[in-house]
Amino acid sequence: MADLFTPYVLKGLSLKNRIVMPPMCQYSVQAQDGIPNNWHFVHYVSRAVGGTGLIIVEMTAIHPDGRITNQDTGIWSDEHIPAYRKIVDEIHTHGTRIGIQLGHAGRKAEDANPPVAPSAIRFDEKYKTPRALTTEEVEEMVRAYKEAARRAVEAGFDTIEIHGAHGYLIHQFHSPITNRRDDVYGQDLPLFGVEVTRAVREVVPEDMPVIMRVSAKEYVDGGYDVDYITEVCRRYQEAGVDVFHVSSGGEGHIGANGGPKAGAGYQVELAEHIKDKLDVPVIAVGRLDDFEVAQNVVLDGKADLVAVGRGMLKDPYWALHASQALQGDGKIPKQYLRGF
Repeated sequence: MADLFTPYVLKGLSLKNRIVMPPMCQYSVQAQDGIPNNWHFVHYVSRAVGGTGLIIVEMTAIHPDGRITNQDTGIWSDEHIPAYRKIVDEIHTHGTRIGIQLGHAGRKAEDANPPVAPSAIRFDEKYKTPRALTTEEVEEMVRAYKEAARRAVEAGFDTIEIHGAHGYLIHQFHSPITNRRDDVYGQDLPLFGVEVTRAVREVVPEDMPVIMRVSAKEYVDGGYDVDYITEVCRRYQEAGVDVFHVSSGGEGHIGANGGPKAGAGYQVELAEHIKDKLDVPVIAVGRLDDFEVAQNVVLDGKADLVAVGRGMLKDPYWALHASQALQGDGKIPKQYLRGF
């Protein structure tokens, strides 16, 4: 029976444990022109030293106007590649694997003027009204994802995650709330995400898994439910997605944290639903900071991997501490043994 520390292999990706650091934007003011800097290097490498099996770099914009804010990272130019390669190479020295989340904020791009979206519907009164993309611009956006994926491969990443959650661009296309188009991308809401997936698959190695992050539930009147997104995910799976990273929210005023009533593991049943219906590996995420709660998700077969976000912001060595608590041991770096 697999537990949190059982190695995991999918295609060419081999992980030493089931612990994932999910993407979390750093909004680092030093990220000039989207290029990661020393803050990002230390931030990610410290979690590799801390024993994490897989690190997924924060949402990385495929276009300058795809950033949530201008303090965020990007990969819209070949000039970005060396900085990512430096992070990747050091992560690998600690036996950890690393992926990158490719995304575009769409109507939630705060510093874009104007932001773009499937339809000219603003997020709320605090956000700008976006400009609806033309059909040709949507096709150009697909190519931008493809080029970003090519750069990620050149930088040495082990896997790529496509961001289709939290109210950002791909989510905006497959949600009936935000997609009111009358072209092919409005007649077939998942089509944009399908085309992005196919484009990414064209430039990544055959044995590299592609992950898709989705919001399995929208906490808003008229929002979709897990049955709807499961069928959307079926389309993405057929297009080439190997793993679903299952979150929720992002539309309305309840974000990815599920709101004040969300308890530990509140999204796990959503991940389990998609796993069972599609017979596909899933990453569970959402208030899984407690070691035993995270352990039980894997022990009970509800998810293949467990992502710990806020817990790793607080504790870079979460994985080592979990290993000590659950197994009574841990592969502590020799430089830190005295502290443990």
